[in-house]
Formats: sequence, C-alpha cells, structure tokens
Amino acid sequence: MKIIIVGCGRIGSKLAHDLSLGGHHVTVIDSNPAAFDRLGRGFKGETILGVGFDRNVLVQAGIERADGFAAVTPSDETNVTVARLARQMFRVPRVVARVYEPGKAKIYRRLGLQTISPIELGSKRLADLLSFSSLETVASIGNGEVHIVNAEVPAILVGRSVGDLVEPGEFQVMAITRNGKTFLAARTIVFAYGDLIHLAVNSASMGGLKAALGLQ
Repeated sequence: MKIIIVGCGRIGSKLAHDLSLGGHHVTVIDSNPAAFDRLGRGFKGETILGVGFDRNVLVQAGIERADGFAAVTPSDETNVTVARLARQMFRVPRVVARVYEPGKAKIYRRLGLQTISPIELGSKRLADLLSFSSLETVASIGNGEVHIVNAEVPAILVGRSVGDLVEPGEFQVMAITRNGKTFLAARTIVFAYGDLIHLAVNSASMGGLKAALGLQ
C-alpha cells in the first residue's frame, strides 16, 4: 500500500517506521527538516519538506495514487483540514486524522471524518485497567466504538455454552484459549475452568458484558 503521513513528530515518525517495516510504501511530509531525523536510518520511505495543506506538496507526495493518509501534526485544525482535503478532493480511500480534543473529535466524526483522539483512547484504556480485574481491553476498532477484550471465564459460566454469552449487536465471543491453544468459538462449545475468552463488544455495552460475566 502507498501511505502518506503528514507530521513527523513522535507518533508520525513511529507510524511511518512501523508501516515501512511492514512493507508499505510510505511518504512523510513535514515543514521542519529536523523532524525527519526521528525516522532513523532504517526508514526506507520518502520524505518531503512542506506543509500538508499545500496541494502541490500532496501531488508531489503521490496522493493521487495513495491508498491511505494520516494527518498527525500537533494542530487539530491542520489535521482536519488536510484530512478533508485528502478525502474530498483526492478521494483517498482511507483517511485518519489525529485530534487531541475529544469534543472536537466527536464533531468531526459526525461530519464523516475518521479521527483518533489520544486523550479519549488513553482515558478509556486507563479506566479499563482501573475498573476491571478480570476484563482486559486489548484493542479498539474504528474510532473506539468496538473493543476486543479478554476475560477469564467466571465460575458462573463454567459448563455453559458460548451461545449463552452472546448478545446480538452488543457483544459476542470470538475465540477461546484453553491449555495454551486458541480456537474459534462455536456457539455449542462449553466453557471450562481456566478458559480465556476473547470477545468483541460495543463500547456502550461494556456494562452489559460485565453483568453477563458476573463482574457487577
């Protein structure tokens, strides 16, 4: 995939480095030439000096052929402006903007712009770690609407089937790890002591999942 990243700060440089190692063709844009030093010698992508909302700079970066675009400068306004430009003018299929303020992030999502708020995601992760002793959030999908969580099977579920821990549209069991081996969870599989359950759950349904697991 060809991916363009605007902003070469700590997140932008780490993102560029990881995507490059993953075999993607990465181009990084930043207005500060010193920022590219964060990429390190192992970075195999391209760098362009300029501002992300300059159409000529974007064309030079190959935005007309881009599969993905990330705006991760320190400015919320710049990130949103650049992301909307990539999405609306150049029709890049996958566009994400980092927005610091959670309130702004929600507004931009309503406008159809996919955003990531480090404050919002970090706060949710900290709350999960502080609130749950047996329920661990390991990943979030989209803008945090869906979580992937791990849970040790509670005593109340031992001997019951996977189908008993499914609430359509709210949460469902994806897989089970048992005796060191992980397998997809069919609805007829019966929970056993020591099972680690891997679930997908809507963020708004965490309370319901906790209740189903007997954690409330």
